[in-house]
Amino acid sequence: QVQLVDSGGGLVQPGGSLRLSCVASGSIFKIYTMGWYRQIPGKQRVLVATITEDGNTDYADSVKGRFTISRDNAKNTVYLQMNGLKLEDTDVYYCNAEILQHGYGRSFNYWGQGTQVTVSS
Repeated sequence: QVQLVDSGGGLVQPGGSLRLSCVASGSIFKIYTMGWYRQIPGKQRVLVATITEDGNTDYADSVKGRFTISRDNAKNTVYLQMNGLKLEDTDVYYCNAEILQHGYGRSFNYWGQGTQVTVSS
């Protein structure tokens, strides 16, 4: 069984910063791409940032230059450093990882439980 636990959300003023973390645990053989998505209630989850196992990153246009995704492969952890937060960044953020478990022939996508980010003055 594999579990993703994300954390680090909270209430912050415009222009402030937050750092989200997501730890994967369980019978993990290999973790491929990890990422962060956001979801407004009732709408589809959209990509915020992803990072491959080799460290290649991709960002939504709306966060380029403000957010930085990174990972620590030894700790099975992905981070999202959020700087220059704006009111429109308010959302629930979910981490995602493509994981190959021990004894499995293919990888599967897993999601964290979500962490609320609220930007308000």
